[in-house]
Order: sequence, then structure tokens, then C-alpha cells
Amino acid sequence: MKLDRRTTTTDAHLLVRETLRISANLASSCPPSVLPLSEETRSQSYGLIEEQFVDASLRLICYEEIDGRRFKYVAQNDGSKTNFRKSSNSIRAVSLQSRRAPADELMDFIRSYVVPEGFPDSVSPSYVPYMTWRALKHFFGGAMGVFTTQALLHSVGVAKSQSMPGAVAINWIIKDGSGRIGKMLFSRQGKKFDYDLKQLRLSGDLLMELGAGVELATAAAPHLFLPLACAANVAKNVAAVTSTSTRTPIYKAFAMGENIGDVTAKGECVGNVADLLGTGLSIIIAKRNPSLFTTFALLSCGYLFSSYREVKSVVLRTLNRARFTVAVESFLKTGSVPTLQEGNMMETVFNFPWCKDGPVVLGSRFKDAFQDANSFYDVGPVFEKERYVVSYNPLKGNIYAVLKDKAKSDDILKAAFHAHVLLYILKSSKHIQVSNEYTSGDRSTLLPTSADLQAHVTESYSMVSALYEPFKSKAKEQGWVMSDSLLNPGRARICEQYR
Repeated sequence: MKLDRRTTTTDAHLLVRETLRISANLASSCPPSVLPLSEETRSQSYGLIEEQFVDASLRLICYEEIDGRRFKYVAQNDGSKTNFRKSSNSIRAVSLQSRRAPADELMDFIRSYVVPEGFPDSVSPSYVPYMTWRALKHFFGGAMGVFTTQALLHSVGVAKSQSMPGAVAINWIIKDGSGRIGKMLFSRQGKKFDYDLKQLRLSGDLLMELGAGVELATAAAPHLFLPLACAANVAKNVAAVTSTSTRTPIYKAFAMGENIGDVTAKGECVGNVADLLGTGLSIIIAKRNPSLFTTFALLSCGYLFSSYREVKSVVLRTLNRARFTVAVESFLKTGSVPTLQEGNMMETVFNFPWCKDGPVVLGSRFKDAFQDANSFYDVGPVFEKERYVVSYNPLKGNIYAVLKDKAKSDDILKAAFHAHVLLYILKSSKHIQVSNEYTSGDRSTLLPTSADLQAHVTESYSMVSALYEPFKSKAKEQGWVMSDSLLNPGRARICEQYR
């Protein structure tokens, strides 16, 4: 009786084994499309084959995932009864997803050109709004290019009827040459492209629009083609230097890893696509002969608004003068430092050329900071242990921070912080007004006495001693990078002092 049971059990195992082997052979002879569709069924079936039937004709090797799509690799035996690893076998890849819709394939293709790999995790959150406004700016810029080129060609055509073709070619060469000279001369600005990045970027776009407007004016005054075209080309080339010089720091702010090249390439691709779309639209509009100046004015407004929003959407971690001013003023008023997003949004990105940068002058000349020797001797002892001296010159309405020759990075930051603290105290004073707030009339009633000024400086020193370290700590907590390199201090330093 025991023998019969053992025999029955053995026969049952052999029957199950043979049935599964035949099923595996049939599955290997079918195309991938008719393999089992269930993910659970696949894993169970191949698990049995892999674990129990090494000599079967189909064996699961591994799974693979690429760009969200999964594949499995299976090996097919040649049917011999030798060891599976030594027998000749082929490898097949089987997709675990059904074929994607053409629209999805197209979207993936577009994404590969316009967004960095790993998006959105590979870039900062401000990348999307920046690229949106950048695309709009290039769209309007491409559209305007058609009309300005049309105006230039019209002007050349008029000039051609009045002069020889050689003169026209010479005029065009002079126009391009003057632009290149302007580009070289403006490149000497150097460091300004780092510490006033947003301000220069917006100023460059304004200059680009000015150049486009001057090009358009050649249609109204073709006899002035050469001077107008030269001026326009200088303006546009200077704007091009600004755009190129500020591009890398902006893209660097978006890159979350070592992918600055990828971010730059995709950003430029978006700009070029938008430029081509704008050019195509303007060609269609130009065929209807619209008002040249009205169309240009509308496109120019769109370009400038997009440029402003583009610059405002950039979130930088470093503290230049504008963002440092925002951070210190907020800290003195509320006791907290604004976040990266808040600080960048509060930053002033445009000032009229005739306006002063601000009432704080960092690293100034000694002769600018003090109106006479006594004004220096009054406040000098307060800063005996510091590597800077801060004072207020009421005749010029500015706060001056004079640096000593041993001043280091932290000393420069502290001097700038101290200057803003003194400015805050003076603004709070009921009898002192700061930075060109004087009106016509007798200004003597607004000027502080030496004793008042010395008292304010002493008060500011006490505040700085208590608040400077907490300010730095809170700024770092918010993610700000504390560095003096973007505060652009002047180069003057006090080398020796005599009493």
C-alpha cells in the first residue's frame, strides 16, 4: 500500500513537470505579442521555470527599466540536454507595456528638446516661469526682427537709387563693424555682469528695443541710413554681450546638480523655437501691410513686459547690493530675513540712469566719507577694534563705509550691515533726512550736530554688536549665500592712521 502511494505521487510530479515543459515550449514559439498579458502571471510562470526547470527552452534573465518603460530579458535554449549556461542560446527583450499612443511619443520627443533630463527634479521650481517668459520674449523679438529688417532693406533700396551699389555695400559693412566695436568696448564692464545680473539683463533688453526702434526709424529717414544703422547696431551688440554674459549665472541657478550644460542647451532651444514661431507669425502679418509703427509698438510692449517678468522670475541665492539691502531692512523691521523667493521678488531690477544707486557707499574714498578732519576723529575711536569705519556725510546725504587695509570678507559684510543699521537709525531720527530728500530752501535745519552724529554712530555700533551674528545665522537658514564678492566694494583702503 505504501509503494502504491509513492508510485502515484511520483507519477503526479512527472505529469505536472511534463505539462509545464510543453507549455514553456509553446510559449517560446509564439511571438511576444501573444505571451501572457498579466504582470502577475508573467512573474509567476517565469519564476517556476527559473527555479524548477533549468533545462526548459525559455528562461527569465532579468528585468530592465528605462525612462519609465519596463522590459524583461529571456534566454531561449537550443533544445539540447546539456548544461543551460554552456548551451548556445539567444536573448530576447520583451516589453511589459503596450505600444504607446503616437501623441505620447510626440510629446516625449518634444520634451527631449525643451526640458532638461530628469525634469522637474533636475531644476529649481523657478525654471518653468522663467522659461515661459523667455519664450514669450523671444517670440515677440522674432516677430519684430522681420519688421526692422524690412525697414533696413527699404532704406538700402532707397539709398541704392541715389548712389552706386558699392557705396551701399560699404555702408552695410560699416554698420556691422561699428556694432562689433561697441561689443568689445562694453565687455570691459566685467564684474558688473555678476553682481548686477538682473539689472543689466533688463537694461540689455531695453537697449535691444532701443536699437530695434532706431532701425525702424531708417524707413522714415533713409538718407540717414548709415548713422542710424550704426547706432542701432552698437546698441544691439551691447545688448547681445549683456545677454550672453548673464545667461550662464541664470542657468546655473536653475541647475540642481551637475547639469548646467543640459539646462543651457534646452533653454537656448526654447528661445530659438519661440523666435522662429514669432518670425513666421510676423511674415503672415506683414503680407497684410499693417501700420509698421503701430505693429512694432504692440510687439515691443509684449517684448518688454515679458523681459521684465523673465528677470523677476529668476531666484538667485547670492546677496548682491539690492538683495542685501532687502534682507537687512526686513531684518531690522521685522526681526526675520526674507526667503529666497521673497527676497528676489522684492529686489529692484530697474532704476533710471539718472537715479542714484542708493544712500550706502561701500569701500568709499576717505575724502568722500568725511567733510573735515574732526568728523573723522569724532567717530574713529568707536571703530578702533574694527577693520572699517562708518560715517554719515550730511553734505552729500550718504552713508559711507571706509575699509581698512586688513579688511577680510566678513569685515566687508559687517561694514555693509553696519552702514544699513546707521541708515535705519538716521531715517528713524526726527530731525535728519537721508539721501537726496532735501528740498529747496535752507538745509541747515536738517544737518545734525557733531554730537548727534557721534551718538548715532555709537548707537549703531551697539546694535551691530548684538544683531550681526543673528542676521547671518537667519540668512543662512533661509538659504542665502553670504559673500562679499557681489557687494562690489570700492577699491580704496585706509593703510595707516595717525592721531
